[in-house]
Amino acid sequence: MRIPLSVPTVGDREKTYVAEAIEGGWIAPVGPEIGVFEAAIARRAGRQRAVAVSSGTAALHLMLVTAGIGPGDRVACPTLTFVASINAITQAGATPVLVDCDTTGNLDPELLAELMEEQEKAGTPITAVLPVDLYGKIADHARIAAIADRHGAQVLVDAAESMGSVREGRPAGSHGRAAAFSFNGNKIVTASSGGAVVTDDEEFADRVLHLSTQAREPVPHYLHREPGYNYRLSNLLAALGRAQMEQLDGFLAARRAHRRRYRELCERVPGLRIMGGDDAGDNCWLTVLEVDPDLHVHGTSEDHAGQDLAGGSLSATVERLGRLLAVKGIETRRLFTPLHTQPICADHDRYPRLVRGVAQRMFEHTLVVPSSPASNPRQVQEVCRHIEGALAPRKRPAAVSR
Repeated sequence: MRIPLSVPTVGDREKTYVAEAIEGGWIAPVGPEIGVFEAAIARRAGRQRAVAVSSGTAALHLMLVTAGIGPGDRVACPTLTFVASINAITQAGATPVLVDCDTTGNLDPELLAELMEEQEKAGTPITAVLPVDLYGKIADHARIAAIADRHGAQVLVDAAESMGSVREGRPAGSHGRAAAFSFNGNKIVTASSGGAVVTDDEEFADRVLHLSTQAREPVPHYLHREPGYNYRLSNLLAALGRAQMEQLDGFLAARRAHRRRYRELCERVPGLRIMGGDDAGDNCWLTVLEVDPDLHVHGTSEDHAGQDLAGGSLSATVERLGRLLAVKGIETRRLFTPLHTQPICADHDRYPRLVRGVAQRMFEHTLVVPSSPASNPRQVQEVCRHIEGALAPRKRPAAVSR
């Protein structure tokens, strides 16, 4: 696509740091760049420790396992998130319990409280909560933590998408017993791949590090007392991530400038909104447009809506808008398909849920638009111009006088 959704911004600094790592001979999952990268992550998250690993999913898995989550445990998780959130829970041997979102797209605290009451009465209590900071907007962790505390559940945060965000003075990753970041290629900071667990608990961090290196005991020969994982991040990727962390504030500024242009678009087009409410403290990783059902795309028939893989209806307007932009060389994407509608979660016993239709409505009427610093202001203005030119209020049948 001529104007991509979100691609990495890589320049001379990244090339220099990676070349230095190669020249130094550190091309394994050990080396000086890993410690520097981890220190930068911990500082940004306001945490004592960070442990860099091979992916965001590995970070989630290690965080859950280290927290003692396993078979017999139930973990509350939002239904509106990427599948990695529940994959990590099931990999730990626990049961994900899916909860609907509020109007920001994040886990609904009121529904969480209702769920935890119901599960306790049923004799299947929730032992952990895994809130997700969706698209860079930090969830209401204060309310979530208060609810979890009342029921004796621990909070472990999926902060994969929120590096650089701040809520009420606290940075992303600073909430919960521990939090997990992702440095995948499309994230606001990338190490090509990679992730990290952050925490203030030294023993917790040491345990994550131990498990991430095949649980090898600290002796000269190979000694293993328990199963571990090959999850440690490589020194080369840490060098790339270090360079990205040093430029994070610039990346944030560019994405927030794009968000302001999309907000100006929404002011000009009634019925078009930015999902998530205001932008206070958000990293604006990806901008998601909510399209009112009363809008339609110029020059197209309104004969039928599309169908998603799970069989739920999609907004015809959003589908056609996405296709129109694709013809112009502009990449867009649908919102995450709510997990409770996915084939993987068809078994209600394995994937219990408490949903009220909010996530599904958001999915049907939203479109993710180009948001990365790789796109310049002129390109984002072009995206806005095409969207504004395409959308129009739906004509209503004229009233018949009698």
